[in-house]
Amino acid sequence: MSARVHEVIKRRSEIITTFKKELIKRLNLPYTPQDLHEDVSLLGAGLGLDSLDALEIVLCVENCFGIKIPDNNVSVLRSINTIVDFIIEEQDRKGGGQ
Repeated sequence: MSARVHEVIKRRSEIITTFKKELIKRLNLPYTPQDLHEDVSLLGAGLGLDSLDALEIVLCVENCFGIKIPDNNVSVLRSINTIVDFIIEEQDRKGGGQ
């Protein structure tokens, strides 16, 4: 693999870890970061989070990564992977990515 691929994987991994730790802390979840699969559904059946939790997730993304999630873009909150994809896209769009 090229150095660029390693860089992208490392960046994504760091964002996932940061997000998981913050999510657990802010929502007082009884999990470790390793317990949370990146594709688990955050709202509803997966982790069973509700609309207040969704608001806290939005605030978490804004405070930790400086990324604003538009009010009409609830699909971003589907899973950890969809949130991380959104964060990376927005960082790259703003020129803050690597």
